[in-house]
Amino acid sequence: MKIIIGLGNPGSEYKGTRHNVGFETMDKLAFDFNITMKKNRRFRSETGDGRIGGKQIILVKPLTYMNLSGEATRLILNFYKLPPSEIIVVYDDVSLPVGDIRVRERGGANGQKGVLNLIAQLGTEEITRIRIGIGSNPPSWTLADYVLSRFLREEWDDMITGITKAGDAVQMILKEGTPAAMNFFNRKNI
Repeated sequence: MKIIIGLGNPGSEYKGTRHNVGFETMDKLAFDFNITMKKNRRFRSETGDGRIGGKQIILVKPLTYMNLSGEATRLILNFYKLPPSEIIVVYDDVSLPVGDIRVRERGGANGQKGVLNLIAQLGTEEITRIRIGIGSNPPSWTLADYVLSRFLREEWDDMITGITKAGDAVQMILKEGTPAAMNFFNRKNI
């Protein structure tokens, strides 16, 4: 079983913000694979069970808010007695252009507080992750204000493409493994 976790913030005020592209990717996967997402108090998350690429998966949107995403993830892994190697995390990245994605098997948080909490809670940087570019904040904006802002109209096509590619990367990881997804999605012009 694989646990696929999209990072974001719960609540309608955060829907469509740059920080919620992980949630948006979970919504797309749930739609594409007919998976019903429901609030799960035990896991402090919204979850949905299903199959993708012949593999049993659980889609997760932690309801702990971005900066405490690791707490919900730890609850799920402890319940299913799974190691961190069985998760795929999808989240926003300000160091990538809008809609670009990168797949990694391990690494630091690069300032992303949700990932920082995930690493602290799980005690490892060896976490498969898919980073979706949201562009960098303009000089006059604080990082916090920028990640909580909505995409500009002219960015939406790129953002939809990024969310779609992130969903495709999840599928490739499940079918062919993370190295294959890295080789495919980390190339230029994909």
